[in-house]
Amino acid sequence: MADLVRYSDKDLAEFREIIEAKLQEAKEDLRLLKGQLDHSDDHGTDDTGRSFNMMEDGSETMSREEMAQLAARQEKFIQNLQNALIRIENKTYGICRVTGKLIKKERLKLVPHATLSIEAKNAQG
Repeated sequence: MADLVRYSDKDLAEFREIIEAKLQEAKEDLRLLKGQLDHSDDHGTDDTGRSFNMMEDGSETMSREEMAQLAARQEKFIQNLQNALIRIENKTYGICRVTGKLIKKERLKLVPHATLSIEAKNAQG
């Protein structure tokens, strides 16, 4: 049996669910970060929502610069996830852009926006 050329529509639907869940989470984290940067986030009422996992190490006095960097990183992550959804639509999702082979499912479940197989990633290093 030859190597798979692309993931099945069923697999792609499963990956879409994973990506959309991560996208919701990432957008919420970004909203919280921006709220912190704007100082418009009122901690008195909003603490019942998701805990802000990036800030739970006790260093509540993270500098504005660090927060801005986190926000920028989060925006890039969101863009990468949105690009992954486009690849699902095009049915090119999960194909390594270097080797042209399928990226392993385990890797995509951990890093759903991956565009490189582990082999290609390691070859870069």
